[in-house]
Amino acid sequence: MRPVYLLGAFVPVAVALDLADATPAAVFATSALAIVPAAAVMSEGTEELAARSGPGIGGLVNVTFGNAPELIIAIFALGDGLQEVVKATLVGSILGNCLLVLGAAMLAGGLKRDRQTFGRTAAQTQAALLLVTVAALVLPSVLPLARHSGLPTVGQLRHTYGTDLETVSFAVAIVLIATYLAGLAFSLRTHRDLFNPREEQLTAQTWSTRRSVAVLAVSGALVAGMSEILVGSIEHAARDIGVSQFFLGAFVVAIVGNAAEHYVAVVAAAKDKMDLAVNIALGSSAQIGLFVAPILVLLSSFVGPFPMALVFNPYEIAGLIAAGLVTAAVVADGESTWFEGVQLLAVYAVIGIVFYVA
Repeated sequence: MRPVYLLGAFVPVAVALDLADATPAAVFATSALAIVPAAAVMSEGTEELAARSGPGIGGLVNVTFGNAPELIIAIFALGDGLQEVVKATLVGSILGNCLLVLGAAMLAGGLKRDRQTFGRTAAQTQAALLLVTVAALVLPSVLPLARHSGLPTVGQLRHTYGTDLETVSFAVAIVLIATYLAGLAFSLRTHRDLFNPREEQLTAQTWSTRRSVAVLAVSGALVAGMSEILVGSIEHAARDIGVSQFFLGAFVVAIVGNAAEHYVAVVAAAKDKMDLAVNIALGSSAQIGLFVAPILVLLSSFVGPFPMALVFNPYEIAGLIAAGLVTAAVVADGESTWFEGVQLLAVYAVIGIVFYVA
């Protein structure tokens, strides 16, 4: 048994502490640790599916299950009217995947190798999709700036906008979902060969497809349950720890909520499966912006006290633009080294420092 599975003991502990109304910091910490073994199980299921269908499909499956906790966390936060916390978590997830995860993957994979290669066309397609995501999320914020009504302030929990901004956000959400569906058709049907190189030999399959899917479903549900407990304690835990909810949402919750694909991508890169690692990191970033964010915009019309507008604070806007541009530049050549991983991690660290001070 892998040592990481020993952390599974924190699952009943987190549930017990939550039911016993223990200190929020303890509930927060134990639920975060409980997510890790579920992420490890999910990694095994993903690798088995990747071995059968290629890195593109395997990455897509992992991204889909990995982002389920993100969606559940956000829905509960929407119900409490915490739209700005939801947006901070969404931004943090995009930053974490394309900077932290991809950077850690390149570092882990490049330490014992001179360089690693991955499908250049597929990576450029994913990077372009990430830039489209960044543009679509950032552009609605131009409207309140042009009208001199201002952007939401850092740490603000409630911020309402005019009906026209909510309408614009709704329309942008529809465009993003349509783009996401078109991207699925491109990667899974019309240009499947670009995302599933036949020449790459992966590990031998030991699980059936049905077993792999079942493991992914169970582990995904477990991650979601622990994430629900996690977000329920975030407000009081932030006060006990001494940091803002904005920082916890953008970094801690975003990292924990996506722990599954974080773990898988780094392990895949260490095994020299960079196609899978890049697909997971960039694919998850794009899916957050093209699918999770617009779905939450649509759901906010029915969940919570008022609709959520796609208007971000200045720090979130700057972080999204920086992450999109740097990531696109790093993957453009279809090769990676450990130092490129360090560069991505450095950008993530700088953004983290700025967000913490903010």
